[in-house]
Amino acid sequence: MKKSVEEDVFIPLYPKSTVEDKSSLRSKFQERRFWSAVKLLSNVVLWDGIVQEDKVRDLGLSKLLNRYLLLNILNTPLGPDNTEKCSKVVACLPEGWFQDLKGGSTLPELLNFSQHLLQ
Repeated sequence: MKKSVEEDVFIPLYPKSTVEDKSSLRSKFQERRFWSAVKLLSNVVLWDGIVQEDKVRDLGLSKLLNRYLLLNILNTPLGPDNTEKCSKVVACLPEGWFQDLKGGSTLPELLNFSQHLLQ
């Protein structure tokens, strides 16, 4: 899993003007790569409970979400596309990770993502 996250994930960052046209090849490629990384995130977190939780959180959140997915989300204009991306990422996260948290708090690895959601 670590090798896949570190070597197989690639989401190019293009200027907003380049990807605003959803029919452009760059925009389509960037979107395919994003959704591929979301699928990898969902597969990584499936190992929660089998592999040590801290390893799964490190791979899924610190490396995959914060290094790749969040950059793309932050560069997506606010609106339906951004909401869909955020919803799919949230759907990947195991509920057990949040059971011991107090109201209004989140996992340290999710601080930047949480701030974006609050916007």
